[in-house]
Amino acid sequence: MEQKKDGMNYAPKGKPVPVVKPGEFAIAAVALDHGHIYGMCNGLTEAGAYIKWVYDPDPAKVAAFQKAFPQARAASGEEQVLEDPEVRLVCGAAVTSERCALGLRVMAAGKDYFTDKAPLTTLEQLAAARDMAARTGRKYMVYYSERIHVESAVYAGQLIEAGAIGTPIHVDGFGPHRIGNPAARPDWFYQKDKYGGILCDIGSHQIEQFLFYCGVKKAKVQYSQVGNYAHPEYPELEDFGEAVLLGDNGATQHFRVDWFTPDGLSTWGDGRTFILGTEGYIELRKYVNVGAGDGKGDHVFLVNREGEQHYQVSGKVGYPFFGQLILDCVNRTETAMTQEHAFLAAELCVRAESQAVKVR
Repeated sequence: MEQKKDGMNYAPKGKPVPVVKPGEFAIAAVALDHGHIYGMCNGLTEAGAYIKWVYDPDPAKVAAFQKAFPQARAASGEEQVLEDPEVRLVCGAAVTSERCALGLRVMAAGKDYFTDKAPLTTLEQLAAARDMAARTGRKYMVYYSERIHVESAVYAGQLIEAGAIGTPIHVDGFGPHRIGNPAARPDWFYQKDKYGGILCDIGSHQIEQFLFYCGVKKAKVQYSQVGNYAHPEYPELEDFGEAVLLGDNGATQHFRVDWFTPDGLSTWGDGRTFILGTEGYIELRKYVNVGAGDGKGDHVFLVNREGEQHYQVSGKVGYPFFGQLILDCVNRTETAMTQEHAFLAAELCVRAESQAVKVR
């Protein structure tokens, strides 16, 4: 229960569905600054990857990681990982502003890169990442976990692909998070040049879902705003943000993100997504169905010409992204996520943040 209440260390576990033979696909974990590294590695190992190396300058973080993944050997430094020809994919959850630099080193070493979201914090970093991907052909993939590691979100994509709501035209996203004990968070969490701002950080989940569900290939930020309502002791923290986006196909999005999850909620955030289509709509209650008292998340509500449907899909859908990513690395395909999709979501969250009006 405690892990479910702590978003920074929330690491979903699914059923093993290996897509490669044991020992065939070696990965490494480098930079353990955010707890999402555990979810990233859970997903990949369940899909058949094995973790050969782990490296972080902090031995305590390495020891904790090895407790969760005993097969990982402690590397003497980043160089040992990057020089190992057996390693195919490097996973990283560095300080947000340092994620791009790590990715550039990984790709220059001839390996694919899988980073926690947000994958970068500036347009200059984005340009460098695009250039490196184009020159090396290596992947710069992103752990947009609120879609790829949530079964209700995966199922919504399957319903849309099957035509359950016609053409998707609008997404409303709500991404509240619990800040918990502020003093327990690392210093970089409160430094905007390092975490990138709330729309760049947790807003990246929301923007990526809009692009995916509505099939958007290009988009612009219509407006965005941020504020600090309740944390004056951390002046660079933004505890509230919202934005409106317009896609190239006419689809629109509004989303809100915040750090105001109350202590009484059973999980770290009441994440919800509403997807409106021309022939119906879907609501996702990702982590909790408030008032139901069943302690379960992954609720999908579908309304269309067939009627009203309610699905509770925990343990029933799985997380296909991770197996697809491994096979993409092996086959040089783009089934899990296209590179352009990953970069477009990153670009839009940076633009939303850079043009945001400060309302408080």
